[in-house]
Amino acid sequence: QAQLVESGGGLVQAGGSLRLSCAASGSTSRINVLGWYRQAPGKQRTLVAEIDDSGTTNYANSVEGRFTIARDNAKNTVYLQMNYLKPEDTAVYYCSSRSSRRSYTFNWGQGTQVTVSS
Repeated sequence: QAQLVESGGGLVQAGGSLRLSCAASGSTSRINVLGWYRQAPGKQRTLVAEIDDSGTTNYANSVEGRFTIARDNAKNTVYLQMNYLKPEDTAVYYCSSRSSRRSYTFNWGQGTQVTVSS
């Protein structure tokens, strides 16, 4: 399976922006859907956004209009541009991949911390 490595997390003030990147390497030919999930302390991991290889995207309601997911297939990289960040966006953000939207077998990156101060 592919290895996923995230970068770009950090500390930002409310209203600010961050851009996360996730590079996939190894067995990338089976990747169809790339995405971002997040997990806050004491909470479950939840979807932030996903994009498939046709460019179709879906977002959590809480980030719609503020976050944008994009992918560069030539670089096997997925990005998450996060604007107008809120303290409630604070979480560990995980890159994910799966072979199709019908698959519930996820491959995960190691996670990157995003902290939004008020």
